[in-house]
Amino acid sequence: MTRQPGPEAPRPTRPTGPLSLTAVLALLVLLSALSVLFVLSAPGARAADGDPAVSLSKKEAGKGGEITVSGSGWRPDALLMLLICGQSTPQRGVIGGTNSCANADGRAVTTDEKGAFSKKLPVTEPPKPCPCVVHVATVTGEQAVFDAVFTVAGHPAADLPRPGGDGKLAVLATTRLEGASSLLTWFGAPPARRLVLTVGNLGSDPVEDPVFEIGTAHGVYAPQWEERQWRGTVAPGGKARIELPVELSAGAHGDYQVSLRYGDKVLAEQPWGVGRPWGVTLFWVLLCLVVPAAVFRIGMAVVDKVRPRPAGAHRLRRPTAPPAVIAKTNTNTTTNATTTTAVLPWFTPDSAPSENRPRPTTKGQA
Repeated sequence: MTRQPGPEAPRPTRPTGPLSLTAVLALLVLLSALSVLFVLSAPGARAADGDPAVSLSKKEAGKGGEITVSGSGWRPDALLMLLICGQSTPQRGVIGGTNSCANADGRAVTTDEKGAFSKKLPVTEPPKPCPCVVHVATVTGEQAVFDAVFTVAGHPAADLPRPGGDGKLAVLATTRLEGASSLLTWFGAPPARRLVLTVGNLGSDPVEDPVFEIGTAHGVYAPQWEERQWRGTVAPGGKARIELPVELSAGAHGDYQVSLRYGDKVLAEQPWGVGRPWGVTLFWVLLCLVVPAAVFRIGMAVVDKVRPRPAGAHRLRRPTAPPAVIAKTNTNTTTNATTTTAVLPWFTPDSAPSENRPRPTTKGQA
């Protein structure tokens, strides 16, 4: 009897509906948590990535007072410099650079994690007349600047110079380095020269007291720029002979490149070959020779002083006596020698040689 196969029992299937709903709910919870974190961190990020802003507790104050400078929207953990500058407006910036600011009474501040800060700033008179601003700028990293209008009570005011003179200077003749090295430079003193050039004003406005930048580069390194201000005025269409000092560090030698920049434009470049300070090399060579020789002489003197003397060595050094003492000593020595010779055991009075005894005769002589 064979068993007929019947209908198979239905296999239990895993319900997918509830689990799929669970996964969707977990995903929604995760997205909600991420959105909450984003909302919590978004204000700080927007403050750091936004435009820098500065607010002042007072818009006007006199010398000797104090104001509070607050800011937001700056880069987190950025070092800022706070200065009161004259001859400046937010539209034109600080005319003349930091020469128009009260640098001695400036303050430094570091922003927090959200890019905000608050710092008290003493009110002092800048070297230039008002209009004045509170100049806030980053010291390191990406450059960011903000100028807030401020009035120093009692400080003189004057109109801003007319624009148009900046960036209109051009070099009309070949630049050259004048000057020579001194004897001190041969021994490592800083080499110094004068960069001489003739510039012309191609603009329609005069250029007064232009501020140049001189950069010195050695090898593949980038130039290091230093400000040099020339006192004078270049009239429109006129020209002027300018001399600017150039100085390197102590002991510098090799091939250098001197560059002159006005504004954002490099006006001239001049090579400078600096000789090696051979005096320093000579000094070290002499030092390496003299010091070992001196140490050797001192060591030999010490050894000669402390070494043991052999027996009887003191007899080699006798003090010099007067001639009378020497004569008396010689006489005593002769007497002692005669006495000693007379009493020697191998000589008797009969056998001792004498000049008075007759000489023996030989055969044939009477």
